[in-house]
Amino acid sequence: QVQLVESGGGLVQPGGSLRLSCAASGRHFSINVMGWYRQAPGKQRELVATITPGGSSTYADAVKGRFTISKDNAKNAVYLQMNSLTPEDTAVYYCNVVTRSDHYWGQGTQVTVSA
Repeated sequence: QVQLVESGGGLVQPGGSLRLSCAASGRHFSINVMGWYRQAPGKQRELVATITPGGSSTYADAVKGRFTISKDNAKNAVYLQMNSLTPEDTAVYYCNVVTRSDHYWGQGTQVTVSA
């Protein structure tokens, strides 16, 4: 079993920044891709960014140029640096890890952008 623990959410003003962290732990596993999703009230969960162990990354159009995904293979961790935040970024953010045999979700962390 693989467990994901997220941290870093909170309340920020528009234009502010937050850094989300997600660490995976468990028995031996091989990660194919790690990513971040978010879900705002009344909306479907949407993909924010992904990154492979080799460093290839993708971003949703809504966050390109503002968010940066990174990873630490040795720590089985993935991070999301969020800059220039707007109220439209308000959502619960979920870490997602895909291994060769399964996929896993973090518990979610609330990000609220409000004046």
